[in-house]
This record gives sequence, structure tokens and C-alpha cells, in this order.
Amino acid sequence: MKAYIQSNKWQLAGLALALALVSVGVMPADAMAGVALVGVGSTTITNAFVQQFDSNIRLLSQQKESRLEIAAHDRGNITGESFTANRLAALEDTPENNTRHGDTQWSESDHSTRVALMKDFYQALPVDRADEPKLLANPNGAYTDSLLAAWNRRKDAILYAALRGNSQAKDGSLVALTSGQKIAHGGTGFTKAKLIQAKKLFRTNELDEHNGEELYITFNGEMLEDILADTTLTSADYMAVKMLQDGDVSGKWMGFKWVPYEGLTFSASTYYAVAWAKSAIHRGTGFVEGKSQRRGDKKDTMQVSMAGSYGAVRVEEKGVVEIAFQ
Repeated sequence: MKAYIQSNKWQLAGLALALALVSVGVMPADAMAGVALVGVGSTTITNAFVQQFDSNIRLLSQQKESRLEIAAHDRGNITGESFTANRLAALEDTPENNTRHGDTQWSESDHSTRVALMKDFYQALPVDRADEPKLLANPNGAYTDSLLAAWNRRKDAILYAALRGNSQAKDGSLVALTSGQKIAHGGTGFTKAKLIQAKKLFRTNELDEHNGEELYITFNGEMLEDILADTTLTSADYMAVKMLQDGDVSGKWMGFKWVPYEGLTFSASTYYAVAWAKSAIHRGTGFVEGKSQRRGDKKDTMQVSMAGSYGAVRVEEKGVVEIAFQ
């Protein structure tokens, strides 16, 4: 009783004062009920407050969809450890026929083959059986989405590496992207001059829209900053106004379809973007499999997994341009 009085002394003092006021007629008696409710125990009501827990698991910021896959020629489902891309070089221009009834002179056709090696990938996330009833948020859906996003980024990394890296010939030799298809950084960021040079290479190589090609180019945040800050690129035409309003360059511009990709290689203070014709890179999928299953060997742990097999190869060096910028 003593402890209760000590902890509630101010409330009790207020109640005593109210009683005194009622006794001398200063305060009506029916006001006592309100005084008692407000005065006694009101400071402890916070103990009954509830906390609402989140019933969802949300993915943090990340690239979720494949950005480069649609910009590569799809060879479909692949059976085997690799797939090939057969190449036929251009013939000499049709020679003049100046001999009547003469012998047939055959032209030489140069055949070659590129090889894409399939690579296998696997990733899994566990949810312990004993943890499931303790979770208000079911993680399975979020885990599946996260695994799928990781798989899509892996595919883009394979395609980007195939565009810039070595391409394997049928005899096992490796073919590098030629120096003539590389635009040096020149100690500058991304500039209009580099974009024009890339466009010139595709035209010179007969690999542009005039030959039915689809041209793509990657860009990241650094490259976007350079573009939006370059007044020679953002002149006052319709597209430039739209770029500045939206703060974006995605879509088709300057003959290229612009693909946002933050996975550009960054080395020695230099980024390496790529521009390419869709026909210049081939991709193939061995299998893609996502599972959610109990693992009997792991005390019935729920395992969510993603597996797949994927490969890509650059078919023609003239169809790819590397653009370095700082």
C-alpha cells in the first residue's frame, strides 16, 4: 500500500483537492468521476500500446530485370555443353563476265565458326522449419523474387563480358575485340565526339539501320551525367527537351536504343560502355529452374532455389564498339 501511495502521490493529491472543492461547493459532485479517471492510472496506459509488425518482405534497390538479353540474338533452348554460330564472310563484288561461253570461274567463300560455352549457375536460400511459425512475413515469395533478380543480373554480366571479351573460334583460339573497334577515353568523360565516332564505325561496317540492324548502347549514372551536362548533346530540339525534362536517355536516340546498365567495368578510373548491333551477339539458354521444396536431409528446412545454364558469344567484331570514358 505504501508503494502504491508513493508511486501515485500526485494523482491522490489531485483527488484530495477535488474532494475538498466539492465539500465547500466550489465544484459539483458529478465532476468527480472525470477527475478520478484522468487523475489515477492515466500515465500507465502506454503499456497497452501495440506495435504493428510488417507482414511483407520488400526487396531493397537492385536491378531486377535483364536489360541486355533482349538486345542479343536468341538461339533458343540449347542441348549440349556449347552452341556454335556459323559465319560467312562477304564475297568479292560480282566480277565482270567478258568471255562468251567460257568456263565457270568459282569464287571463294570464307566460312568460320564461333563457339559459345554454356555455364551452369545455382543459388539457394533456406528458411529453417522451426522459424516458419515465428515469422509474420512469409519470406518465400520475396526469396524467389530476389533469386530471379540475381539470375537476370548474371545473364547480363555474361552478355556484357561476351561483347567486350574474347570470342572463341571452333579451333579453340580466342579472338579479341579489335583495337579499331575501341574508342579510347582520351582523358575525358562521355562526349558527343565519341558517340559520333561509334555511329561512324557502324555505318562504315554496314551494320546500322540501313542494313536492317538494331543498334544498342549501354549507359550508367556517370555516363548519364556527362550527357545531360553536355550542351552539344542537349541542343534545343524535341528530344533534347524531353531528355532534360525526364532526366533520362533511355529509348531510341542518335540511332541507338539506350540500355541502362550499372554493371559497366570500372578500372583505373575508366568506365567501359559498349555499343553493338543485335546480330553481333548470340545467346542461348540450357535450362532455367526455380524450386521451393522441403529438405528432408536438413530437418525439413524450406529451400528456395534458382538454377540455370546460359551462354553467349560475340559473332562479329565489327558489330561491337567499346567506348571508354572517365
